[in-house]
Amino acid sequence: MAACTVGNCQSGCYRNEDDDSVRMEKSDLINVTLSSGNVPDFANHHNLCLKCKLNKNLASSGTVSIDGDICRFCFDCFRGNLFGKFKLAVTSNAMISPTDNVLVAFSGGPSSRVLLQFLHEMQQKAQKNFDASRDRSLPVFGVGVAFVDESAVSRIPSDEFDKAIQDMKSIVSNLAPPAKAFHVVPIESIYSSNGRDRLKELLNAVKDVTGKEDLLQHLRMLSLQKIAHENGYTKLLLGSCTSRIACHVISATVKGQGYSLPADIQYVDARWEIPVVLPLRDCLSQELNMLCCLDGGSLKTMEVLDSPHAGINGLVASFVSLLQEENPSRECTIVRTAGKLTPFHFNQIPDSDDSNTKLASRRRQKKFNLRPNESTPPESYCPICNSPLSKSDHINSSSPGSDETNGYKFGATWCPSCQFQILPKEPSSMEHFYSFLPEQFVVRAKERSSGIQKQLREQIQDFLLSDSEDGA
Repeated sequence: MAACTVGNCQSGCYRNEDDDSVRMEKSDLINVTLSSGNVPDFANHHNLCLKCKLNKNLASSGTVSIDGDICRFCFDCFRGNLFGKFKLAVTSNAMISPTDNVLVAFSGGPSSRVLLQFLHEMQQKAQKNFDASRDRSLPVFGVGVAFVDESAVSRIPSDEFDKAIQDMKSIVSNLAPPAKAFHVVPIESIYSSNGRDRLKELLNAVKDVTGKEDLLQHLRMLSLQKIAHENGYTKLLLGSCTSRIACHVISATVKGQGYSLPADIQYVDARWEIPVVLPLRDCLSQELNMLCCLDGGSLKTMEVLDSPHAGINGLVASFVSLLQEENPSRECTIVRTAGKLTPFHFNQIPDSDDSNTKLASRRRQKKFNLRPNESTPPESYCPICNSPLSKSDHINSSSPGSDETNGYKFGATWCPSCQFQILPKEPSSMEHFYSFLPEQFVVRAKERSSGIQKQLREQIQDFLLSDSEDGA
């Protein structure tokens, strides 16, 4: 309360300090609605949308029971704000060009469902612009959808998987043109033969619960990369949001993956054969869940793979969820803090003839102090998780002896986290595990092993005797 400031008033009355702000809000309401002819309800103005000040906000509508700033918007403004985050991430990082053919990793959950819907709306607008243009010089980017079928190793009954796949096909086919191809990828297809049995044996050889979950995640990415390559897709879009990335930041730190952490949390990850991009990186899972809940008629979801995590991943997910309940900005703070780490040179779209792509790449190099590719030494990667390896990892995994087994040689090329979480400890179990690995992992390990030998030879080249010197 504050005393009345009118000079000739001697009554000693008091007024509320918020009176001026209320008058300002009323003035704004009047200005906003003059053109539409609608008369604002001053008595209930605190229940109006914070942005448009015309519609009731989500908190007053009684449709949601979530705290935070997102409930202060009406549905239209809330959805527009979420789409704005998606569009800004796509355009500012040159994720999609007119000549691209992108593949959406679809699980049926809220994140991938919103991603597919937003991408569809962007494609529709591009199609309208193409139809309206005279020269039609810019083509419309293509969109495909892929679902990794893990029924071979899942406890979920196969009939539930089949029903979910049919629902996904219906979701994709019901989207308005342009048409989108739908790919169902059995996770065992990464093997050339006897995939189901070999996959089960591989996972059964991993005793650590966290390691088994992580290995399954790596196999899932391998499947998506395979289907993207075989069908000519140029980008792979994941529905990873702020909440999931926040969990990954903490779990990766706990697992000893601090060196490679910056590679996993950027908008763009081009270390893969098909570059991976994260258009929903700035969106919270709470926001995505709310959008699907409020717009359930068109954004139908099915959580086929929504099984609780175990081990380190489960503990971290519970911990981050508890932090978010105490403070709704905790997940954003975790990701924003980790974002201060310097990204790798591959955390940008590869160079192309597209001027927009070149401009975005230069902006990211300036913003994150990225070195251009020609000034960056080649990275070595873990053959399992594809994480970049530090210099100490190179030293620890120096070329093994020729008398050692294939399993030991292969394990020596792994990052420390995969060695500890996934690799069996007994030599006999290691050979058994090695025999059931997909060929892609083995090829990566051989390439890295030969690369290590080449680097070691280059380092000692100046100290070696030439053939002429040796003969003398």
